[in-house]
Amino acid sequence: MTPGATHDEGRAVSFDDDATEHAPELSTPLGSEEDLRAVPDASGETPRVLVLGATGYLGGRLVPRLLAGGYRVRVLSRSAARVAEMPWSGALDVVEGDASDAGVVAEAMRGVDIVYHLVHSMYGGRDYDAVDRGIARHVADAAAAEGVRRIIYLGGLHPDDAKLSHHLESRREVGTILLDSPTPTLVLNAGVVIGSGSASFEMIRHLTEVLPYMPAPKWVRNRIQPIAVRDVLHYLLAAARVPDDVNREYDIGGPDVMTYAEMMNGYAAAAGLPKRGITAIPVLSPSLASHWVGLVTPVPHQIARPLVESLLHNCVVEGDPVSDVIPPPEGGLTSYDDSLRWAIGRVEIDQVETSWVDASVMGAPSEPMPSDPDWAGRTVFTDSRSKKSSAMPGAVWRVLSQVGGETGWYSASVLWAVRGFMDRLAGGVGLRRGRRTTRRIRVGDAVDVWRVEHVDRGRLLRLRAEMRVPGKAWLELAVDPTENGSVYRQRAVFFPRGLTGRLYWLAMLPFHGLVFSGMVNRIVAEAEGTARSRKRRSSRARRKAARRESASA
Repeated sequence: MTPGATHDEGRAVSFDDDATEHAPELSTPLGSEEDLRAVPDASGETPRVLVLGATGYLGGRLVPRLLAGGYRVRVLSRSAARVAEMPWSGALDVVEGDASDAGVVAEAMRGVDIVYHLVHSMYGGRDYDAVDRGIARHVADAAAAEGVRRIIYLGGLHPDDAKLSHHLESRREVGTILLDSPTPTLVLNAGVVIGSGSASFEMIRHLTEVLPYMPAPKWVRNRIQPIAVRDVLHYLLAAARVPDDVNREYDIGGPDVMTYAEMMNGYAAAAGLPKRGITAIPVLSPSLASHWVGLVTPVPHQIARPLVESLLHNCVVEGDPVSDVIPPPEGGLTSYDDSLRWAIGRVEIDQVETSWVDASVMGAPSEPMPSDPDWAGRTVFTDSRSKKSSAMPGAVWRVLSQVGGETGWYSASVLWAVRGFMDRLAGGVGLRRGRRTTRRIRVGDAVDVWRVEHVDRGRLLRLRAEMRVPGKAWLELAVDPTENGSVYRQRAVFFPRGLTGRLYWLAMLPFHGLVFSGMVNRIVAEAEGTARSRKRRSSRARRKAARRESASA
């Protein structure tokens, strides 16, 4: 099948979970292929696998494929509630805790045969390298104590003879710690990963779409070797079947070696855009370039910087070929052009499995909203509004659950845009982060400057603010049934921090009057309009059916 704007070749793999609201179909590899499936031992039992980073971009794609391949899967996650929202959650074990806690890692490692180490701190603070080293040592120690057969680590493609960026050096150091451990380890160093929802793809996509001409750092001329996300998944799945005595690292990349400028114009061609003019200039440092990317694209500079730094050197596959231990996928590796077409196609039909936008934001509030009784004596400001509607609760829910991203916030779009831009200038995530998909929402999803904290499907959506504010904020959107339709309820909750927080709320009050009242009115109007349209379509369908019956009588 030729790549294009379709969902993907291959059949769907489904997991039984009524709460998933049409989870995306899995693209190839499915994990059930003969050369990727789990190999049972003499007793007929398949290996137990522990995945660290299961809710991340690659981990969220790997886990359902491991399950489809017959592996017994356990995940270590800081949020069991977030894992519970995944379509595959009912088919595995969950250990809740932080990988930086040695005791938690030891507990998760019990009875495990294979470990996938897919965590690294791209969004981390100044000490992220120390955190990553600590996690690697916990994994190495626990794996050795439990007699784990294999550790699989995904590192970053890097040259052997150059001074590496802080981020790439940290990735290399983690790989070294695991390779030096008593447990056989396979390190796969991947190039720029291209797939729907990947940070690298989104950076290329938005830079190319926004800028017809781009003055760029000189590293746009460096040679790099991108790899399709499907090929990364192939290598990760196949790594579980590599002989136990293999303890080494391999570089993995796609079939094309190109410059970043060629990658951008490759996207332009795939998206039907004119060729972009790109001029290399010697004055943009990685820091300045990452801030520039943060302003032009939805990718915040905290994530853009390690991506930019990974382009500072020629990064191509070196050393012994990975094919010595893992054969390439059937049909060969995916070309850059094909990987772009697949990614664009998945975005166009809103079938993005996982996305960089859902990565945890270091330093962002993570505590749930306190329970209501008098707010435990704390100062709290609220803005509560409601409106009755003739639309049924389901119609209102469909509208409110699609808030944010390309849909927007149903009111005062200029004010929302200004607030998001201010957040980006302050080092926050900003409004343009968007959301993974318009049609589905689950706990842990990012929605512009918010994070989904709680979902009671058909009734309540609670969002926790990740924007830079002097306090902690939440926004609740809810719908309740009434005798003749429904009532839409909306509540903003703000716990101020000191005098600055109180002044901030007072300064925002005039804007709240415009923004929040507009949201209430527009959401109800949208729901009622949609309900009327569906009613008219249903009525026309009934009339046509009646005429056909009359004509055949």
